[in-house]
Amino acid sequence: MPILPWLIRCCSVLFLGLLLSVPFAGCQTNPYTHRSQLLLMPSGYMSQMGATQYSEVLQDPKVVISKDPREIEPVKRVAARIIEAAKRSKYGDVAKGFDWEVTVIKDDNTKNAWALPGGKIAVYTGIFPMAKNEAGLAAILGHEVVHALAEHGEERMSQGLVAQFGMTAAAIVLSTQGLDPALNDLAMQAMGLGVQAGVLLPFSRKHESEADYVGVLLAADAGYDPREAIHIWERMAAATNGAPPEFLSTHPAHETRIADLTRWMPEALSLYEKAPKASVVNLPPITPSPPQPPPPQSPPRQNGARFRR
Repeated sequence: MPILPWLIRCCSVLFLGLLLSVPFAGCQTNPYTHRSQLLLMPSGYMSQMGATQYSEVLQDPKVVISKDPREIEPVKRVAARIIEAAKRSKYGDVAKGFDWEVTVIKDDNTKNAWALPGGKIAVYTGIFPMAKNEAGLAAILGHEVVHALAEHGEERMSQGLVAQFGMTAAAIVLSTQGLDPALNDLAMQAMGLGVQAGVLLPFSRKHESEADYVGVLLAADAGYDPREAIHIWERMAAATNGAPPEFLSTHPAHETRIADLTRWMPEALSLYEKAPKASVVNLPPITPSPPQPPPPQSPPRQNGARFRR
């Protein structure tokens, strides 16, 4: 059988299996976007994993936990209001069941924050210039908290399991076709790229957009001006160079996020207008270390020089 038509047929069967698995097995519906989610992990497993990963990060000797009240107090103040908003949200039952913890990691070079399943939150001081103030930090924490509340981590693991199952099935079929091993490898690589770009990456981008949407609603309900979320992504766009094209990225393009947030802003502002307003102050300045030059490389050795006589 010619390899190209056969490969196309195999890819089609693989994608059909992946797509058909989503609506039926272990599904729940997101209460905000009404998107069907494939969730295959046992209940409580992800929270246990989140607690373990959180403990491992904090015990890492390379990780420095901030002791500076100027850095800790605004983070904990914003996190507390976001958590209370989460408990009032459509994720209220999930949020009330989390064992929330918040840690500030002193790393002025790392622009990051995350929330693990079970409510374990870490904020790196390097994100402060992007957030700029507590309203910006609320948008960031709202986004990260939604990833945990919406079980995006479990969904990604479930999608990965389904994709792995499909790739394993394809490998078994390929092994029965008597093809040259090089063609087998080529076919598996082609299908692997197809699964990544056609199934897993779009799901990751959906997670990011979902977290942007619900996160800005949580920030608004917590009393923070949701318009600050747009300014964050404007600053991110200005600071980011060489981002991959959106179709090969796990995150939407900055311009896409700004356009989406602008579209969602009337809904967020209506919540903000009804909420008790939070006091907003600028976050403390940080001093990132300059990038270290790469170590010098030894000059290449002349091939065979030491063996000449």
